[in-house]
Amino acid sequence: MSILVNKSTRVLVQGITGVQASFHVKRALAIGTKIVSGVSPQRGGTKYFGVPVFNTVQEAVTETKAEASVMFVPARAVKSAVKEVVEAGIKLAVMIADNVPVRDMLEIKTMLKGSETMLIGPNTPGIITPKEACLGIFPENIHQPGNIGVVSRSSTLTYEAALEIDRAGLGQSTVVGLGDDMIIGTDFVEILKRFHEDDNTKAIVLLGKLGGMYEEICAQYYADIKHKKPVIAYIAGTTMPFDYKMGYAGDIITHGKITAEHKREVMRSSGMIVVENLSQIHEYLSALK
Repeated sequence: MSILVNKSTRVLVQGITGVQASFHVKRALAIGTKIVSGVSPQRGGTKYFGVPVFNTVQEAVTETKAEASVMFVPARAVKSAVKEVVEAGIKLAVMIADNVPVRDMLEIKTMLKGSETMLIGPNTPGIITPKEACLGIFPENIHQPGNIGVVSRSSTLTYEAALEIDRAGLGQSTVVGLGDDMIIGTDFVEILKRFHEDDNTKAIVLLGKLGGMYEEICAQYYADIKHKKPVIAYIAGTTMPFDYKMGYAGDIITHGKITAEHKREVMRSSGMIVVENLSQIHEYLSALK
Protein backbone atom coordinates (compact mmCIF):
# COMPACT_ATOMS: atom_id res chain seq x y z
CA MET A 1 0.00 0.00 0.00
CA SER A 2 0.91 3.69 -0.09
CA ILE A 3 -0.60 7.05 0.68
CA LEU A 4 -2.01 9.58 -1.78
CA VAL A 5 -0.76 7.97 -5.02
CA ASN A 6 -0.14 4.52 -6.45
CA LYS A 7 0.03 2.74 -9.81
CA SER A 8 -3.75 3.10 -10.25
CA THR A 9 -3.92 6.86 -9.67
CA ARG A 10 -5.13 8.64 -12.79
CA VAL A 11 -2.84 11.63 -13.24
CA LEU A 12 -3.30 14.89 -15.14
CA VAL A 13 -0.32 17.12 -15.99
CA GLN A 14 -0.96 20.85 -16.25
CA GLY A 15 1.53 22.49 -18.58
CA ILE A 16 2.49 19.13 -20.04
CA THR A 17 4.14 20.54 -23.18
CA GLY A 18 6.59 22.77 -21.32
CA VAL A 19 10.34 22.06 -21.27
CA GLN A 20 10.52 21.02 -17.61
CA ALA A 21 7.29 19.05 -17.79
CA SER A 22 8.55 17.15 -20.83
CA PHE A 23 11.67 15.99 -19.00
CA HIS A 24 9.87 14.84 -15.87
CA VAL A 25 6.76 13.41 -17.56
CA LYS A 26 8.95 11.11 -19.62
CA ARG A 27 10.65 9.83 -16.44
CA ALA A 28 7.32 9.46 -14.62
CA LEU A 29 5.86 7.39 -17.44
CA ALA A 30 8.94 5.16 -17.40
CA ILE A 31 8.29 4.05 -13.80
CA GLY A 32 4.63 3.34 -14.49
CA THR A 33 2.86 6.56 -13.48
CA LYS A 34 -0.63 6.42 -14.97
CA ILE A 35 -0.70 9.77 -16.75
CA VAL A 36 -4.03 9.84 -18.52
CA SER A 37 -4.17 13.43 -19.76
CA GLY A 38 -2.42 16.76 -20.04
CA VAL A 39 -3.54 20.36 -20.23
CA SER A 40 -1.95 23.00 -22.43
CA PRO A 41 -4.03 25.90 -23.75
CA GLN A 42 -4.24 26.00 -27.55
CA ARG A 43 -2.85 22.46 -27.77
CA GLY A 44 -6.12 20.61 -27.18
CA GLY A 45 -6.79 17.70 -29.50
CA THR A 46 -3.14 16.72 -29.80
CA LYS A 47 -1.07 14.06 -28.04
CA TYR A 48 2.19 14.40 -26.15
CA PHE A 49 4.23 11.30 -25.29
CA GLY A 50 1.09 9.46 -26.34
CA VAL A 51 -0.96 11.33 -23.72
CA PRO A 52 -4.09 13.19 -24.92
CA VAL A 53 -3.88 16.95 -24.38
CA PHE A 54 -6.83 19.22 -23.57
CA ASN A 55 -7.32 22.97 -23.38
CA THR A 56 -8.82 22.96 -19.88
CA VAL A 57 -8.70 20.85 -16.75
CA GLN A 58 -12.46 20.35 -16.80
CA GLU A 59 -12.31 18.88 -20.30
CA ALA A 60 -9.49 16.56 -19.27
CA VAL A 61 -11.34 15.34 -16.17
CA THR A 62 -14.57 14.80 -18.08
CA GLU A 63 -12.86 12.76 -20.79
CA THR A 64 -10.23 10.84 -18.81
CA LYS A 65 -11.50 10.76 -15.19
CA ALA A 66 -8.23 12.22 -13.91
CA GLU A 67 -8.12 12.36 -10.11
CA ALA A 68 -4.74 13.93 -9.36
CA SER A 69 -2.86 16.80 -10.97
CA VAL A 70 0.78 17.83 -11.07
CA MET A 71 1.31 21.45 -12.08
CA PHE A 72 4.28 22.39 -14.25
CA VAL A 73 3.20 26.00 -14.57
CA PRO A 74 5.07 29.21 -13.69
CA ALA A 75 4.41 30.93 -10.37
CA ARG A 76 2.33 33.67 -11.98
CA ALA A 77 -0.10 31.07 -13.37
CA VAL A 78 -0.44 28.94 -10.24
CA LYS A 79 -3.53 30.65 -8.85
CA SER A 80 -5.57 30.11 -12.01
CA ALA A 81 -4.26 26.53 -12.30
CA VAL A 82 -5.43 25.73 -8.77
CA LYS A 83 -8.80 27.36 -9.48
CA GLU A 84 -9.28 25.01 -12.43
CA VAL A 85 -8.37 21.98 -10.32
CA VAL A 86 -10.73 22.91 -7.49
CA GLU A 87 -13.62 23.61 -9.86
CA ALA A 88 -13.05 20.26 -11.61
CA GLY A 89 -13.18 18.39 -8.29
CA ILE A 90 -9.68 16.90 -8.46
CA LYS A 91 -8.77 15.45 -5.07
CA LEU A 92 -4.99 15.91 -5.14
CA ALA A 93 -2.81 18.62 -6.68
CA VAL A 94 0.96 19.00 -6.61
CA MET A 95 2.37 22.52 -7.11
CA ILE A 96 6.02 22.46 -8.24
CA ALA A 97 6.59 26.19 -8.80
CA ASP A 98 8.59 28.30 -6.37
CA ASN A 99 8.39 32.04 -5.70
CA VAL A 100 4.59 31.95 -5.68
CA PRO A 101 3.44 35.38 -4.41
CA VAL A 102 2.30 35.27 -0.78
CA ARG A 103 -0.94 37.03 -1.65
CA ASP A 104 -1.68 34.38 -4.28
CA MET A 105 -1.07 31.62 -1.73
CA LEU A 106 -3.45 33.26 0.73
CA GLU A 107 -6.12 33.35 -1.98
CA ILE A 108 -5.35 29.74 -2.90
CA LYS A 109 -5.76 28.65 0.74
CA THR A 110 -9.18 30.30 0.70
CA MET A 111 -10.08 28.43 -2.50
CA LEU A 112 -9.14 25.13 -0.91
CA LYS A 113 -11.39 25.59 2.13
CA GLY A 114 -14.48 23.46 1.71
CA SER A 115 -13.18 21.93 -1.53
CA GLU A 116 -12.25 18.30 -2.22
CA THR A 117 -8.71 19.23 -3.21
CA MET A 118 -5.58 18.55 -1.15
CA LEU A 119 -2.68 20.72 -2.30
CA ILE A 120 0.96 19.67 -1.91
CA GLY A 121 3.41 22.55 -2.31
CA PRO A 122 4.37 25.05 -3.57
CA ASN A 123 8.12 24.73 -4.09
CA THR A 124 8.02 20.97 -3.70
CA PRO A 125 9.65 17.99 -5.40
CA GLY A 126 6.18 16.41 -5.21
CA ILE A 127 5.09 12.90 -4.22
CA ILE A 128 6.57 9.56 -5.16
CA THR A 129 5.52 6.00 -4.43
CA PRO A 130 8.61 4.13 -5.68
CA LYS A 131 8.15 2.04 -8.83
CA GLU A 132 4.46 3.02 -8.97
CA ALA A 133 3.87 6.73 -9.42
CA CYS A 134 5.75 10.01 -9.39
CA LEU A 135 4.01 13.37 -9.35
CA GLY A 136 6.89 15.80 -9.46
CA ILE A 137 10.63 15.99 -9.98
CA PHE A 138 12.08 13.24 -7.77
CA PRO A 139 15.22 11.41 -8.98
CA GLU A 140 13.33 8.12 -9.17
CA ASN A 141 16.48 6.01 -9.33
CA ILE A 142 17.30 6.62 -5.64
CA HIS A 143 13.87 5.58 -4.39
CA GLN A 144 13.17 1.94 -3.61
CA PRO A 145 9.86 0.35 -2.54
CA GLY A 146 9.68 -0.32 1.18
CA ASN A 147 8.03 0.41 4.49
CA ILE A 148 9.33 3.82 5.55
CA GLY A 149 7.24 6.93 4.94
CA VAL A 150 8.98 10.25 4.39
CA VAL A 151 7.51 13.72 4.86
CA SER A 152 9.71 16.75 4.40
CA ARG A 153 9.86 20.54 4.23
CA SER A 154 13.34 20.51 2.72
CA SER A 155 13.46 19.35 -0.88
CA THR A 156 17.11 18.40 -1.31
CA LEU A 157 17.40 16.84 2.14
CA THR A 158 14.53 14.57 1.12
CA TYR A 159 16.82 12.90 -1.39
CA GLU A 160 19.53 12.42 1.23
CA ALA A 161 17.00 10.85 3.59
CA ALA A 162 15.93 8.44 0.86
CA LEU A 163 19.54 7.36 0.41
CA GLU A 164 19.89 6.79 4.16
CA ILE A 165 16.75 4.63 4.13
CA ASP A 166 18.17 2.66 1.22
CA ARG A 167 21.38 2.14 3.23
CA ALA A 168 19.27 0.56 5.97
CA GLY A 169 17.82 -1.83 3.36
CA LEU A 170 14.24 -0.70 3.92
CA GLY A 171 13.03 1.51 1.08
CA GLN A 172 10.11 3.95 1.13
CA SER A 173 6.35 3.48 1.08
CA THR A 174 5.62 7.04 -0.08
CA VAL A 175 7.70 10.21 -0.03
CA VAL A 176 5.92 13.56 0.32
CA GLY A 177 7.61 16.93 -0.08
CA LEU A 178 5.40 19.48 1.64
CA GLY A 179 7.22 22.42 0.06
CA ASP A 180 9.93 24.83 1.15
CA ASP A 181 7.83 27.99 1.19
CA MET A 182 6.46 29.67 4.32
CA ILE A 183 2.83 29.11 3.27
CA ILE A 184 2.10 25.57 2.08
CA GLY A 185 -1.04 23.72 1.15
CA THR A 186 -0.77 20.64 3.40
CA ASP A 187 1.11 20.31 6.67
CA PHE A 188 2.88 17.53 8.59
CA VAL A 189 -0.20 16.56 10.61
CA GLU A 190 -2.28 15.46 7.64
CA ILE A 191 0.53 13.37 6.17
CA LEU A 192 1.48 11.87 9.55
CA LYS A 193 -2.15 10.86 10.03
CA ARG A 194 -2.22 9.10 6.66
CA PHE A 195 1.02 7.25 7.33
CA HIS A 196 -0.42 5.99 10.61
CA GLU A 197 -3.47 4.70 8.74
CA ASP A 198 -1.32 2.89 6.16
CA ASP A 199 -0.56 -0.69 7.22
CA ASN A 200 2.45 -0.86 4.90
CA THR A 201 4.22 2.09 6.54
CA LYS A 202 6.10 0.83 9.61
CA ALA A 203 8.09 3.96 10.50
CA ILE A 204 8.32 7.58 9.37
CA VAL A 205 11.19 9.95 8.63
CA LEU A 206 10.24 13.59 9.17
CA LEU A 207 12.42 16.46 7.96
CA GLY A 208 11.70 19.93 9.28
CA LYS A 209 13.43 23.27 9.15
CA LEU A 210 13.43 26.79 10.53
CA GLY A 211 10.45 29.03 9.89
CA GLY A 212 6.85 28.74 11.08
CA MET A 213 5.35 26.35 13.62
CA TYR A 214 4.56 23.36 11.40
CA GLU A 215 6.93 21.10 13.37
CA GLU A 216 5.62 22.16 16.78
CA ILE A 217 2.01 21.58 15.73
CA CYS A 218 2.96 18.17 14.35
CA ALA A 219 4.72 17.25 17.60
CA GLN A 220 1.60 18.14 19.59
CA TYR A 221 -0.46 15.90 17.34
CA TYR A 222 2.02 13.04 17.59
CA ALA A 223 2.15 13.28 21.38
CA ASP A 224 -1.58 12.55 21.53
CA ILE A 225 -1.50 9.45 19.30
CA LYS A 226 -2.11 6.34 21.39
CA HIS A 227 -0.50 3.78 19.11
CA LYS A 228 2.50 5.58 17.68
CA LYS A 229 4.60 4.45 14.76
CA PRO A 230 8.27 5.37 15.22
CA VAL A 231 9.13 8.81 13.85
CA ILE A 232 12.75 9.74 13.20
CA ALA A 233 12.97 13.52 12.92
CA TYR A 234 15.65 15.89 11.73
CA ILE A 235 15.56 19.69 11.85
CA ALA A 236 17.71 21.57 9.35
CA GLY A 237 19.41 24.71 10.60
CA THR A 238 20.52 23.55 14.04
CA THR A 239 23.84 25.41 13.71
CA MET A 240 22.16 28.71 12.83
CA PRO A 241 21.62 31.04 15.83
CA PHE A 242 18.50 33.17 15.94
CA ASP A 243 19.05 36.35 13.94
CA TYR A 244 16.41 38.82 12.90
CA LYS A 245 18.19 39.15 9.55
CA MET A 246 17.04 35.64 8.65
CA GLY A 247 13.65 37.08 7.88
CA TYR A 248 11.48 34.34 9.40
CA ALA A 249 8.53 36.29 10.74
CA GLY A 250 7.51 33.55 13.19
CA ASP A 251 10.95 33.54 14.77
CA ILE A 252 11.02 37.33 15.01
CA ILE A 253 7.59 37.60 16.62
CA THR A 254 8.43 34.96 19.24
CA HIS A 255 11.90 36.43 19.92
CA GLY A 256 13.72 33.33 18.82
CA LYS A 257 11.60 30.74 20.63
CA ILE A 258 10.92 28.97 17.35
CA THR A 259 14.55 28.09 16.82
CA ALA A 260 15.86 24.79 15.52
CA GLU A 261 16.77 23.73 19.06
CA HIS A 262 13.30 24.62 20.33
CA LYS A 263 11.72 22.56 17.58
CA ARG A 264 13.96 19.62 18.44
CA GLU A 265 13.06 19.80 22.14
CA VAL A 266 9.34 19.86 21.43
CA MET A 267 9.58 16.97 18.99
CA ARG A 268 11.74 14.92 21.34
CA SER A 269 9.29 15.44 24.19
CA SER A 270 6.45 14.20 21.98
CA GLY A 271 8.15 10.81 21.63
CA MET A 272 9.92 11.32 18.31
CA ILE A 273 13.51 10.17 17.80
CA VAL A 274 15.42 13.35 16.97
CA VAL A 275 18.74 12.85 15.18
CA GLU A 276 21.66 15.26 15.11
CA ASN A 277 22.54 14.60 11.48
CA LEU A 278 21.08 12.80 8.49
CA SER A 279 23.66 10.03 8.57
CA GLN A 280 22.08 8.76 11.80
CA ILE A 281 18.80 7.94 10.08
CA HIS A 282 19.93 4.61 8.70
CA GLU A 283 21.44 3.70 12.09
CA TYR A 284 18.15 4.17 13.93
CA LEU A 285 16.18 2.48 11.15
CA SER A 286 18.54 -0.50 11.20
CA ALA A 287 18.00 -0.78 14.96
CA LEU A 288 14.23 -0.63 14.53
CA LYS A 289 14.38 -3.29 11.82
